[in-house]
Amino acid sequence: ALPVLEANLALRRRYFSEEDNLVAQANLASCLGDLGRLDEALVLERVIYSRQVARLGVSHEATIVSGLCLAVTLHARDLWDEGIKLRDQLLPAARRSLGSDHRVTLCMNETLVAALTSNPERTRDDLRLNQRRPVRGVDTTQFLIAGDDLLEAETIMQDVVRRRRR
Repeated sequence: ALPVLEANLALRRRYFSEEDNLVAQANLASCLGDLGRLDEALVLERVIYSRQVARLGVSHEATIVSGLCLAVTLHARDLWDEGIKLRDQLLPAARRSLGSDHRVTLCMNETLVAALTSNPERTRDDLRLNQRRPVRGVDTTQFLIAGDDLLEAETIMQDVVRRRRR
């Protein structure tokens, strides 16, 4: 599939608009990620996301989806802090422009849960801070002590399940 996607991108660059090129680039980045070529996928996804932000703004669904793909790849490359920081920027935009019950917002919450529960570098000992921070993906008036990622993940998943049942 990779050679076909690369040929498709080359043709689109020659004959089609930048928007069509971004779609082809996103398909190629997804394929590279599936093949385990995460460094190449990451480069493409950074380009796609920055162009989407410049072209459509941060609150457009296409921008949010490309940012979500970038965040997932960042987590896959073990770039946890950068991925969570990006997702922290994307979630408010998704909630504001798409709504808390939108499929993209819910998917973003689910991938955040996966990131919070699969980060091997974060332990309670590493994060023994007395700071408080808002729970991502849930009512921002709720707070957790930093480092309690499993409880945060559980809360987010409960919210996602509740919203999907509506």
